Amino acid sequence: MIVDLPSTTTANISKKLIALRQDVGAMALSRVLTLVVVTDEQGADAAIDTANTASRQHPSRIIVVITANKRGAARLDAQIRVGGDAGASEVVVIRLYGPLAAHGRSVVTPLLLADSPIVVWWPGEPPKDPGADPIGAMAQRRVTDSAKSAAKPKAVLGRLAAAYTDGDTDLAWSRITLWRGLLAAALDQAPYEPVTEALVVAAPDSPSGDLLAGWLAAYLKCPVALVRGAHRSGIISVRLTRKSSTIDLVRPQEGNVATAIQTGQPERTIALAHRKDAECLADELRRLDSDEVYEEALRRGIPKITAKTMTAGAAVRSGLAVSEKEAMEIANRVHRKNRLGKAASMVTELPDASDDEQRVKVAAAEKLAASTKTDLEPPSEPTSRAGRAATKR
Repeated sequence: MIVDLPSTTTANISKKLIALRQDVGAMALSRVLTLVVVTDEQGADAAIDTANTASRQHPSRIIVVITANKRGAARLDAQIRVGGDAGASEVVVIRLYGPLAAHGRSVVTPLLLADSPIVVWWPGEPPKDPGADPIGAMAQRRVTDSAKSAAKPKAVLGRLAAAYTDGDTDLAWSRITLWRGLLAAALDQAPYEPVTEALVVAAPDSPSGDLLAGWLAAYLKCPVALVRGAHRSGIISVRLTRKSSTIDLVRPQEGNVATAIQTGQPERTIALAHRKDAECLADELRRLDSDEVYEEALRRGIPKITAKTMTAGAAVRSGLAVSEKEAMEIANRVHRKNRLGKAASMVTELPDASDDEQRVKVAAAEKLAASTKTDLEPPSEPTSRAGRAATKR
């Protein structure tokens, strides 16, 4: 159900919400938090869909603040969505016009629930200082998305690092959760040697590459280099070098499967999907405390990164990284080997037909001989007194 409230007030919105809860039975007061989405008109629909999907994994009440046309008279248009048109709770969409567009906090505050945690998400251009933003200052958690910024990754991450406040996080950080898990698992295998150097290859517009390299630099305490690839998006490959071995994790552009290559270990393919915004946002809604690991990677790890001037192709030619083509060839070879192994395990040897016929003949002959012997043998002498008496009669 969608209810439009044009040219309304926050008081009217609250009254309508109470009436809808009674009519529809939506218990929004039982939700664990309130998600405030701050966006513009262009990205509003996509942001609402993402928030709805995330709320199904982590139930939350959603308030969407849309900055509309700042010219003209001050006006507030609202829309309430419940039931099938909302996520796991209710969605309140607010459009601010004219001078009112600069007073989003004053409009949002009357719609908040008492003692309910607040999470603010900027799906578009992040503010320069999320903690000092009027709406962000109300929240326990502030989620930005540096990948949507018009500035270069290094510039926007540097700005976020300078203004970092406990509770800040970024979806670019959530997108590398699977990468971090796979690399940590690889280091838990023999040989248990410290990493001497690391190399990350990422797209030019990928802040996730900077954060992954910063995480490695902060926790491995070794030199970490970052190489920019071309005509790609996201992270391309990671190499960890140890004294006696190297670990390569490469994800080609096509598909969601990565190739793991480690010295002394068989080549493997690992599922490494591109994470969607809804999945990343749901991860961030699961915790309301500060993310110390993100802070360490952002503020202390990224400044330690060495940005190599070479391209990804030059890194491959110099042997510093594995090419995507080679990774795809290895993945295809592994898949063919796995298919052949499965096919061989499904094949069983069929017994020789002549052997079956011979066994049937032998069994039939034995049964016939046994029945003939029983018919020809005389009855045995009764052993009991009653049996002997019956025989004499």
